[in-house]
Amino acid sequence: MPHTTEWKVRLHLFEDDEGTTKAHVVLDTGTTTLTGHGSAHCSPTDMNVPEIGDELAASRAMNDLSQQLLDVAERDIEDVGAIPPDTRQVTGWPT
Repeated sequence: MPHTTEWKVRLHLFEDDEGTTKAHVVLDTGTTTLTGHGSAHCSPTDMNVPEIGDELAASRAMNDLSQQLLDVAERDIEDVGAIPPDTRQVTGWPT
């Protein structure tokens, strides 16, 4: 049975008064909303390149969101009675 769905992701970037770039990424699945956070700040000795701060803050927020989503999936796996991924028995030849 095929399954298709669309999730919406919004990424907000802004710089605070201290020069820290902050990112909030919001995932809306229609049934769940998760928010990831990330930040980046420029060292006083670094060249100020706003795009790099945006990239770092956004990637850190997405990484945070990714971990939250993985945690939700693992709880859902346990809720349906499946063996959690880190305790599954490995079969076949070792790699």
